[in-house]
Amino acid sequence: MSGTNSPEAVKKLLENMQSDLRALSLECKKKFPPVKEAAESGIIKVKTIAARNTEILAALKENSSEVVQPFLMGCGTKEPKITQLCLAAIQRLMSHEVVSETAAGNIINMLWQLMENSLEELKLLQTVLVLLTTNTVVHDEALSKAIVLCFRLHFTKDNITNNTAAATVRQVVTVVFERMVAEDERHRDIIEQPVLVQGNSNRRCVSTLKPCAKDAYMLFQDLCQLVNADAPYWLVGMTEMTRTFGLELLESVLNDFPQVFLQHQEFSFLLKERVCPLVIKLFSPNIKFRQGSSSSSSPAPVEKPYFPICMRLLRVVSVLIKQFYSLLVTECEIFLSLLVKFLDADKPQWLRAVAVESIHRLCVQPQLLRSFCQSYDMKQHSTKVFRDIVNALGSFIQSLFLVPPTGNPATTNQAGNNNSGGPVSTPANSGMLGIGGGVTLLPAFEYRGTWIPILTITVQGSAKATYTDEAATENILKAELTMAALCGRLGLVTSRDAFITAICKGSLPPHYALTVLNTTTAATLSNKSYSIQGQSVMMISPSSESHQQVVAVGQPLAVQPQGTVMLTSKNIQCMRTLLNLAHCHGAVLGTSWQLVLATLQHLVWILGLKPSSGGALKPGRAVEGPSTVLTTAVMTDLPVISNILSRLFESSQYLDDVSLHHLINALCSLSLEAMDMAYGNNKEPSLFAVAKLLETGLVNMHRIEILWRPLTGHLLEVCQHPNSRMREWGAEALTSLIKAGLTFSHDPPLSQNQRLQLLLLNPLKEMSSINHPDIRLKQLECVLQILQSQGDSLGPGWPLVLGVMGAIRNDQGESLIRTAFQCLQLVVTDFLPTMPCTCLQIVVDVAGSFGLHNQELNISLTSIGLLWNISDYFFQRGETIEKELNKEEAAQQKQAEEKGVVLNRPFHPAPPFDCLWLCLYAKLGELCVDPRPAVRKSAGQTLFSTIGAHGTLLQHSTWHTVIWKVLFHLLDRVRESSTTADKEKIESGGGNILIHHSRDTAEKQWAETWVLTLAGVARIFNTRRYLLQPLGDFSRAWDVLLDHIQSAALSKNNEVSLAALKSFQEILQIVSPVRDSDKPETPPAVNVPVPVLLGSISGPGLSRPFVRTDSIGEKLGRYNSSEPPIVTDELEDLNLWWAAWNTWYRIGSESTKPPVTFDKLTFIPSQPFLTALTQIFPALYQHIKAGFSMGDLQKLGVTLHSAVSVPISSDASPFILPSYTEAVLTSLQEAVLTALDVLQKAICVGPENMQIMYPAIFDQLLAFVEFSCKPPQYGQLETKHIANAKYNQIQLFAPAEWVALNYVPFAERSLEVVVDLYQKTACHKAVVNEKVLQNIIKTLRVPLSLKYSCPSESTWKLAVSSLLKVLSIGLPVARQHASSGKFDSMWPELANTFEDFLFTKSIPPDNLSIQEFQRNESIDVEVVQLISTEILPYANFIPKEFVGQIMTMLNKGSIHSQSSSFTEAEIDIRLREEFSKMCFETLLQFSFSNKVTTPQEGYISRMALSVLLKRSQDVLHRYIEDERLSGKCPLPRQQVTEIIFVLKAVSTLIDSLKKTQPENVDGNTWAQVIALYPTLVECITCSSAEVCSALKEALVPFKDFMQPPASKVQNGES
Repeated sequence: MSGTNSPEAVKKLLENMQSDLRALSLECKKKFPPVKEAAESGIIKVKTIAARNTEILAALKENSSEVVQPFLMGCGTKEPKITQLCLAAIQRLMSHEVVSETAAGNIINMLWQLMENSLEELKLLQTVLVLLTTNTVVHDEALSKAIVLCFRLHFTKDNITNNTAAATVRQVVTVVFERMVAEDERHRDIIEQPVLVQGNSNRRCVSTLKPCAKDAYMLFQDLCQLVNADAPYWLVGMTEMTRTFGLELLESVLNDFPQVFLQHQEFSFLLKERVCPLVIKLFSPNIKFRQGSSSSSSPAPVEKPYFPICMRLLRVVSVLIKQFYSLLVTECEIFLSLLVKFLDADKPQWLRAVAVESIHRLCVQPQLLRSFCQSYDMKQHSTKVFRDIVNALGSFIQSLFLVPPTGNPATTNQAGNNNSGGPVSTPANSGMLGIGGGVTLLPAFEYRGTWIPILTITVQGSAKATYTDEAATENILKAELTMAALCGRLGLVTSRDAFITAICKGSLPPHYALTVLNTTTAATLSNKSYSIQGQSVMMISPSSESHQQVVAVGQPLAVQPQGTVMLTSKNIQCMRTLLNLAHCHGAVLGTSWQLVLATLQHLVWILGLKPSSGGALKPGRAVEGPSTVLTTAVMTDLPVISNILSRLFESSQYLDDVSLHHLINALCSLSLEAMDMAYGNNKEPSLFAVAKLLETGLVNMHRIEILWRPLTGHLLEVCQHPNSRMREWGAEALTSLIKAGLTFSHDPPLSQNQRLQLLLLNPLKEMSSINHPDIRLKQLECVLQILQSQGDSLGPGWPLVLGVMGAIRNDQGESLIRTAFQCLQLVVTDFLPTMPCTCLQIVVDVAGSFGLHNQELNISLTSIGLLWNISDYFFQRGETIEKELNKEEAAQQKQAEEKGVVLNRPFHPAPPFDCLWLCLYAKLGELCVDPRPAVRKSAGQTLFSTIGAHGTLLQHSTWHTVIWKVLFHLLDRVRESSTTADKEKIESGGGNILIHHSRDTAEKQWAETWVLTLAGVARIFNTRRYLLQPLGDFSRAWDVLLDHIQSAALSKNNEVSLAALKSFQEILQIVSPVRDSDKPETPPAVNVPVPVLLGSISGPGLSRPFVRTDSIGEKLGRYNSSEPPIVTDELEDLNLWWAAWNTWYRIGSESTKPPVTFDKLTFIPSQPFLTALTQIFPALYQHIKAGFSMGDLQKLGVTLHSAVSVPISSDASPFILPSYTEAVLTSLQEAVLTALDVLQKAICVGPENMQIMYPAIFDQLLAFVEFSCKPPQYGQLETKHIANAKYNQIQLFAPAEWVALNYVPFAERSLEVVVDLYQKTACHKAVVNEKVLQNIIKTLRVPLSLKYSCPSESTWKLAVSSLLKVLSIGLPVARQHASSGKFDSMWPELANTFEDFLFTKSIPPDNLSIQEFQRNESIDVEVVQLISTEILPYANFIPKEFVGQIMTMLNKGSIHSQSSSFTEAEIDIRLREEFSKMCFETLLQFSFSNKVTTPQEGYISRMALSVLLKRSQDVLHRYIEDERLSGKCPLPRQQVTEIIFVLKAVSTLIDSLKKTQPENVDGNTWAQVIALYPTLVECITCSSAEVCSALKEALVPFKDFMQPPASKVQNGES
């Protein structure tokens, strides 16, 4: 009140009071002088108080009685104007709280008088209100008087007054109780001992109460009395009271001040003792009343229920139960029972409505309901109140929906209109307005056996419904929702399912055949004729006004959809409720998820929602049938519905594990149904369940473990479905889940939770067992994405991921293989370093398996490239990989020991890192025998490069496995495949690729592989011999390798056989392990410096040396010290070489052995092959020369001889052979001679005992020499001589003919070698003993005797020169050994040879030029010279017969033979003048040998002379004869020459004879000489000038015989 206490306010108050008093004094001046005086004295009084007191207000209050007096007197005048003025002044004083208790009493008394006079009633009420609200001075009787005053005013005739008074009473009652509350507040701190209230009803028991409390008590007690129609105790002066008003006041007090009753026992007592009995008493007419039973002549009208009282009573009851239930448990039981009874059908409709409202008030307080249950239903012998309430409500609502019997429509109507008792709950409303008597059944919802119409029609059926039925439906649905949730909470499965089924049916179109709704819950539904399935329900007719409500037309989800179905807005509304239910109460749905989801699935289908990524459903076009028709209304709803649907499944993350499992199970069984439906047709399947499984999985990632198995297990089944769309979604869902699972940030993270990671990846692996390519493609795309996003953190998941790539089979189509391979490439390029080393082997296996796929060649080839990259990676990261593998191995070993099992892995017991290499090699090995040549080639190159480049990393012992398990195994397989390969011609290599003729059969293609493999293995043997030789079974390996080389060399394929020899050459070039540690030599094949044994090996292209960690220091120490490394056993080494020699010999003898029969396809080894074979020998011989025996030499000879004899095919001849005119050797012939050369050189420097081999070599060479005239035969093969098969005469494509080589150059070179060798070795004992010279002569005799008939002219010329050279060396040797007889048989041979050559039977060719002829003649001359220089001079050492033969020959040569005919004479121009002359001279020379030392020589001379002279005589005679016959014609040139020669010879002879000592010349001889003279003279007539001049010379010497005859001439001897 600070506003009224301020000095200004006080001043204002004083002024106002004075002016009020003045005004009063003025008004009363004339009529009421006492009042005027009082007013004036009042003014003085006020001024006095103001002047004397500082606390003016307090002083005013003390004197208030006096101050107020004038105004009271003014009121007493009953003059309206004055009264109003006074009341205003009094109110002003009150508002400033300057009225004392006494004054207040006076004022109330004055007001009472006014009231009784019915003056200023409104002003009175106002004044009372101000008086009671501004202060608390009015108590007890005064207060009661004021209240009674207000009550009295309530019952006046004036409506305004009545209402104002009612409001005032209400306010005053409130004020009384508020004062009490305030008083309690003030005294709260003082703790009182509560005095127990006595159990009597005496109103004086209030002595314990404080003043305000007492007033309140008295007031409340009297209100009870008044309502009960009893006299009040305190409110004295009450004349009239209504029950309705009393009840309202009671209700407001009880409602507004419950704490008063709860805190004060006195008041509690009043409640129990007064209020409750009163209420029960007042209810009695309502209980007894039965509607319809009362007759109109009922005596007491009170006995009929009276709506106003009833309504107020129920409100009081509501308040009592609501606020004071704890105090009035027993009483409340009675009240509740009453309420329930009021709902009976036979009670008036309004009573039931009001009762429902009261019950509603109670039911919205959960706390109360709980108390009811606890206090009544849960007690043994108590009324089951809660149950009764539920049942009563139920039957009440049901009764509303029953069509009432026709005939009393008024009741219904009236009930609807009397509804002034407050709002009635909407369902009731809907029921009341919705039912008219006898209306035909309308489309409606069935609700627990009750019919709820879809559209409401008023009773008359004319006016429109007064509200939309959507709200009603909404409320019903809310209720159903609540009940379903409640039943769920309480585990009442049947009830829950019943409610849910009701909502579900409401969501679907009528007649919709959804089995899950019929079968599962048929038992729980009342089986009425109007059940949803029944046909009696009318479809909405287009004319009805609800036609607008059809919002969607779609196809039903069925195997054979017939027609379309319609959805109304009501269906959509129910659908929303269903979604709401699932969303908010998913946790209690349990098995009902099945119902809910099945319904949603059908709705989604009808609305045409299709799944999109992540499983959310989006509006999509229906794929088949009449497209879904949607109104715009529902179109705008669809996104919302789809959103709610998604949110519904998102909220599954808040479900507990069990509920989640229910949800998953329901989705799975839905999905199974959809799968069954989709079997056997390719229609669009329902993907609802799959999409939602995906969504559920995605939002529950945080606890994915608990649902992963059922979820993925089901999706895997979906993936195997024959319907492609279904499969596709199954795969989509599964892969999305896996990807999401891997990217989700789990706690603990996946890297620390390997079990979870494997769990997540497992379904990916399971997908590998599905054969549908589209699924596998999804699987692989998923793998690719996982690799791209998670590759670094896969850890223990690698085996699974790799397994997926490896599971792709050959028959699964190119695109699958391509995708899988893409994944693998990614792994090899990016992820090898991040995966556990134990997975590397799997990578190798998978890469290998792609190599074996034959769908796409490029993939196979690239995968081989990947294997190379992998090997490179192993090489670079060798140390780390090895450490990790060893660690892992140790762990596994330990585990295995604990379990007592043997650790089993491939290539055990090699160390794990080596096993990795071995697996890689084995994989490449498999690829080396792939059916496709390109793959084999690539794999082979890679395998050998890898072993070459990285093999040094292997432990020494592992090489054993490499050799036997990898390399030899591979060789065996290749050999087998090659020997069994098809010889059919392959037309083209797929597409239009042409195949070169060298690769046009499988056999030829395999040949290439065999070549590659053998070469690779040989190279490894060569470059790694220092590693292999100490292995222990090296010699066995060597034998196996030689065996492979041999079988390849003997294969009937030129390419293979030649390559085999190349490999043979390679392994023979191996230098024996290096002795001096400074030069480890390596063939150039691999550019890895090969160390002596181990030590530090630098790989190609790697800067850092990689030292094998297992080389223990001691080991290294030994290798790095200056001592040489392990020296291989010499003996063993020799064995290896001898093994090689045996192989060589076998290859040689087998390959060159002529076949038995010949046809077009007969295989004959090629020249390059034979050449290569021969070229191997020299290298091989270096190692075995020490033990090379005669037997071996013979083997060699046979092989060489056979090799040289092999013919070549005429198509190849132009490439191998020089043109015929060039005398060049083929490379094979060169090689053969080289081999022999190597041998003879070795013998030359070798020990004495080796020299016995010389003859054999001569034999061999001489055999070759014979080829010049007699080419060797190759079996039965018909060979054409090369001259007849000249290349330009062959038709190019004729079948091959075999062409014998041009052996002439070879034979000639051999001959040169023989001569050469003989020059060196003529004196060797073996050469002498073995009659080498004789053999040479014998061999040369053939070409010499053939002479012009030789295949080549050069041959006999060379033979002559060779013979001359050999004889020049050999004859002296022969003379030396004359006595030993070793050469006896040679002389006749030699004589025959000379004879055959000098007097050959072959005719020179026609085209021989004179020059040629003369050159040939000079050769003959040389031979004669040899005879004259080397033989005849030594006649005494030479057998006589031989000399005789020689003489005869010379004689024969010195005389030109007589030509028989003219033509021959013509040819005989070519008579050998020089030769004859030489013979003649030789004869001459030996005729007059001056130094006759032996009788034999003399004999030669005499014989020679007589031969000579006889021949001269003959020639001259013949000449003369011919000259005479020829007449004018000149004689042939040769004859002229001959005669000239003879003439010259005669003159020479005479000269010689003259020079000779007379005693040496036989008398006979002279006689013969002189006898020539006459003949000479006869020649003088000849016409030839040359002859004449020669004749002249011949005649001149005869002058010496012209002596006078001696005295004694006797027989020509002087």
